[in-house]
Amino acid sequence: MGRFYLAHVRRKSVFLLLDYKLHQMSETLAWSEPPELLSLPAGEVHVWRVSLGQPEAVLERLRATLEDHELERANRFYFEKHRRHFIAGRGVLRQLLARYLDAESAALRFSYGAYGKPALNGEFKNSRLRFNMSHSHEMALFAFVHDRELGVDVEHVREDFASEDIARRSFSPTEVAVLNALPRDDRVAAFFRCWTRKEAYIKAIGKGLSQPLNEFDVTLAPRQPAALLRAVEDNPSRWLMSNLEVGNDYAGALAVERPVTNIRCWNIANI
Repeated sequence: MGRFYLAHVRRKSVFLLLDYKLHQMSETLAWSEPPELLSLPAGEVHVWRVSLGQPEAVLERLRATLEDHELERANRFYFEKHRRHFIAGRGVLRQLLARYLDAESAALRFSYGAYGKPALNGEFKNSRLRFNMSHSHEMALFAFVHDRELGVDVEHVREDFASEDIARRSFSPTEVAVLNALPRDDRVAAFFRCWTRKEAYIKAIGKGLSQPLNEFDVTLAPRQPAALLRAVEDNPSRWLMSNLEVGNDYAGALAVERPVTNIRCWNIANI
């Protein structure tokens, strides 16, 4: 029992040290231009940011890499803007995966979990690479890591969406109490911190909205580090959460299985 306790304490101490370092880093996290030679070391997470408002020439190049079922899905969108955004998002995902896998983007194949989470299929079905993506309004985020699950979320901040009614229906009683205790001027930002962290988590576990958002707790108060506090049939210490400063009028979050040694954020300027 003593050896077990000491091992647990040491493991907990390592996580706390990593959390502290990652929290310190996240406070000054910058979106950098990616290196030409890209590598993804064990324990490192890469997050990419791109604007979905791409010119026609770029869209044509990306469209040529998509499978027929992806093009059919794009064509089902009613608005042209949404069709263009879907093509840009899927095309950039293929480009990034191709860089990590040293493959042709058009040759990549995907499978989908019971709740829609994408994974590599075909030639790279057994790859160690895991990925997730999210898009909102004009922005998309992509996250990559080896040998562990992860989820990423970005949301366009809209004051009309951050209502007390939606919070009561979507957040846990604990989260609603924290939200309502904040000064009114802080509530919209706190609402979207909560929302993106919850979305990142349910995407990471692969359950999507089949996992009720009000059955687990995350942090949301200002200056409180991003964290999963309580989860149904899951150990919160299994997960690292990180706030992502995506840009004005956006909120972002990452959830990834531990251990994590570093999070690097890349900005895509040219596609």
